[in-house]
Amino acid sequence: MAADSEPESEVFEITDFTTASEWERFISKIEEVLNDWKLIGISSGKPLEKGVYTTGTWEEKSDEISFADFKFSVTHHYLVQEPGDRDGREEGVEDALPLPMQDLLCMNNDFPPRAHCLVRWYGLREFVVIAPAANSDAVLSESKCNLLLSSVSIALGNTGCQVPLFVQIHQKWRRMYVGECQGPGVRTDFEMVHLRKVPSQYTHLSGLLDVFKSKIGCPLTPLPPVSMAIRLTYVLQDWQQYFWPQQPPDIDALVGGEVGGLEFGKLPFGACEDPISELHLATTWPHLTEGIIVDNDVYSDLDPIQAPQWSVRVRKADNPQCLLGDFLNEFFKLCRRKESTDEILGRSAFEEDGKEVADITHALSKLTEPAPVPIHKLSVTNMVHSAKKKIRKHRGVDESPLNNEVLNTILLFLFPDAADKLAEGFESRAGTSSGSSPPPENEDYNLFSQFKSAPSDSLTYKLALCLCMINFYHGGVKGVAHLWQEFVLEMRYRWENNYLIPGLANGPPDLRCCLLHQKLQMLNCCIERKKARDEGKRGSMSDRSPGGSAGDPGKGAESGDNLKETDKEVGKSWDSWSDSEEEFFECLSDTEDLKGNGQDNGKKGGAKEGSKEPVNLKPEGRLHPHGKLTLLHPGEPLYIPITQEPAPMTEDLLEEQSEVLAKLGTSAEGAHLRARMQSACLLSDMESFKAANPGCCLEDFVRWYSPRDYIEEEVVDEKGNVVIKGELSARMKIPSNMWVEAWETAKPVPARRQKRLFDDTREAEKVLHYLAIQKPADLARHLLPCIIHAAVLKVKEEEVLEDISSVKKIIKQIISHSSKVLRFPNPEDKKLEEIIAQIMSVEAIIARARSLKAKFGVEKCENEEEKEDLQRFVNCLLEQPEVSVLGAGRGPAGSVIHKLFVNAQRISAVPPLDEELRRSGSADERRLNTGSLSDFPPPTGREIILRTTVPRPAPYSKPLPQRMYSVLTKEDFRLAGAFSADTTFF
Repeated sequence: MAADSEPESEVFEITDFTTASEWERFISKIEEVLNDWKLIGISSGKPLEKGVYTTGTWEEKSDEISFADFKFSVTHHYLVQEPGDRDGREEGVEDALPLPMQDLLCMNNDFPPRAHCLVRWYGLREFVVIAPAANSDAVLSESKCNLLLSSVSIALGNTGCQVPLFVQIHQKWRRMYVGECQGPGVRTDFEMVHLRKVPSQYTHLSGLLDVFKSKIGCPLTPLPPVSMAIRLTYVLQDWQQYFWPQQPPDIDALVGGEVGGLEFGKLPFGACEDPISELHLATTWPHLTEGIIVDNDVYSDLDPIQAPQWSVRVRKADNPQCLLGDFLNEFFKLCRRKESTDEILGRSAFEEDGKEVADITHALSKLTEPAPVPIHKLSVTNMVHSAKKKIRKHRGVDESPLNNEVLNTILLFLFPDAADKLAEGFESRAGTSSGSSPPPENEDYNLFSQFKSAPSDSLTYKLALCLCMINFYHGGVKGVAHLWQEFVLEMRYRWENNYLIPGLANGPPDLRCCLLHQKLQMLNCCIERKKARDEGKRGSMSDRSPGGSAGDPGKGAESGDNLKETDKEVGKSWDSWSDSEEEFFECLSDTEDLKGNGQDNGKKGGAKEGSKEPVNLKPEGRLHPHGKLTLLHPGEPLYIPITQEPAPMTEDLLEEQSEVLAKLGTSAEGAHLRARMQSACLLSDMESFKAANPGCCLEDFVRWYSPRDYIEEEVVDEKGNVVIKGELSARMKIPSNMWVEAWETAKPVPARRQKRLFDDTREAEKVLHYLAIQKPADLARHLLPCIIHAAVLKVKEEEVLEDISSVKKIIKQIISHSSKVLRFPNPEDKKLEEIIAQIMSVEAIIARARSLKAKFGVEKCENEEEKEDLQRFVNCLLEQPEVSVLGAGRGPAGSVIHKLFVNAQRISAVPPLDEELRRSGSADERRLNTGSLSDFPPPTGREIILRTTVPRPAPYSKPLPQRMYSVLTKEDFRLAGAFSADTTFF
């Protein structure tokens, strides 16, 4: 025994023949995926409704498996059905055919316009595809193909899955699939033929019927009837007989006499080429039985006019060139430029150094000529040539900046008040034109607050449109830099000569608008203050004395309301700033004067305690009495003082200020300093109040400035009378509180002698410097929200004319998206590109609608009912992949389509002119020749579906569905067959 056991101990390795091979693992993985997706067992469902493959929702699930190191992707495509349709997998009738086999015979969804190719070829609602995972990989050899088919067959048999399984073979572009579907005792094989050159016997129905019958090999005689569905597709490419309705923009007429500068306020719209490239007409015979029609190599009964069903689809031009889209894209490209204005224009763009000062006035003389600028009439030839040249954007690199005609037209459009500047009433005109009248409160006007752009009637908005047009038509970035240079010179001229800027709303900068608009509003505020001050210097003493009625005493109730009341008195409240003729107010004489005034008043006891101020001080800077209120101690009427208005701020100044205040920290000293910085306006108002009301106290000031902080109660005095007693609120009584400190330091100084809260000279110079250093790229960034705003308004305006529901939805999405992106500073380029792409897509849809309307003659149709039908048909063509033609070739749309094809055929048949002249024969002969033409060209595509139910492979086998789909085009020929066989009785 010991001897027997010795050799056994030397066996170190045991070969296990039960270990799975790579092939078995692959099959196992397929089964796992089918199990995970719950595709096992009997599939059941309702018969499919008509058109559900197009209207329903298709979904897919994917997984990845590998055969050794070769990866495959497994994808399950299925039509989403109601829950009740898929629950009964296990409850099917025992003898019922699997659902995919029933679908092979279903005629409700032949030729779906938008579906997976296997759905179109086999009519399946659910299937699984195994394909090489990498696009470059392909299963090319026959042995590999058979191995995969065997794997599929075993996996289906092991799992009992009734969903068809396909394997993709050959290169992906060929779309070649083989597959299998198994059921209880039945099997369907899916086979395919794909040829580049079609054999002649397969180009007609009779030849295909022979192939189908020979493939089935049915032993029965006579054969059961074969049902047929036939579709012939005709393509119309020649639209020459219909002019493209889009009028190209008359570029040179933009500065022509007829339209003038107003054209600069508009954006162009529409496609430069026909956005509809082809019309596909599908003529369908859905239910035919073998023998009803003849279609062979000699004769065919398939006349498209007689087809019972017509359906149309349009092929859209890929990215048609559209004017508005080109404008937006070209302007957006400016944002990426790096050059400054000086680098772009160079020294050659300016005059000699000695003439630079004269340039400013010279620039404005262009605006101020009393007569309109003479503009040349251009010849039609030049205009057309120029239009073509500019639309194609073949702009020369060395093209000079704007010529005088264009520049003058633009400046007059931007500054309409400049034309009358030499007239007597210019100053008053400039004053009234600066504030635009309150616009109607409509949704379109208020878009600027969502986009952070500028109102559509403002100077900033007009400037954006002009720059956009110049960038596209008049010299690109050089033209933009040139106009901006002129614009900045105009701003400085207006500041120095006290001319208000037109097209800007009155008041402080509107923080809802873009920063550039705020800067221009700030400059206008500066001009307004400077103008009022200069007028005050020139005016007489009687003009300088403040006036005004008592007004409504309730208006001074809140802390800021006094400012609202004095808005109308701006000219009077700033009329006597200083007796000095110096430009800057904060000069030594004024400062010493202020100090002296303060010291004198201090000596009289007014600086420390308001109640102790002698009543004999002369009141100064009164606006009007505050209703019936009187001072608490002297009992004289309480006067509202003339106060300084708080300094207007743009958003960048506010941000700067908040940063400075934040840097002070949270310490007590920092908090105190911050409070002092923020109380400059309060201190100014206190000084004005003291000057207007000698002998007043803090309680008097609080009663006017912040009435809520003065609490009044009814109390009974010693004599038993009810009297009203008032006192300051708790926050005003806090020791070392800011209000008390400010009141103690405040001297009785009227507003006209105080240091200015708002130094308009300094702020104006800051704004002008800011404008001067803007590069074209910075300018484009500032104004891009205005351009997007203008584009959205243009799209909305054009959409109203067409009334397309899908466009309305997209416009709402654009507004929503833009308001989110543009609200924040420096939006990402990618997001801006998305907005521009959305606008371009809307423009293309509207252009397509107009193209189709013109081609179908919607506007020319006199019958109202037919016109509505055609309009509905055109709208459906835009929104649906394929549209059925009511009445086929005999309906209103069908007759139009028929005419389109007939005209296209006639044009294609007309020989060239020289050949026509050489041809002999009478006019009647030529008419006969053209009359013999067919109305339709040869079909571009022929699709035929053949179906039957026969026992296979033996006469006693179960009758099973057989189907063959054929498609013939110029490029290729394909046969896709699904042939079922009985695996029990064979």
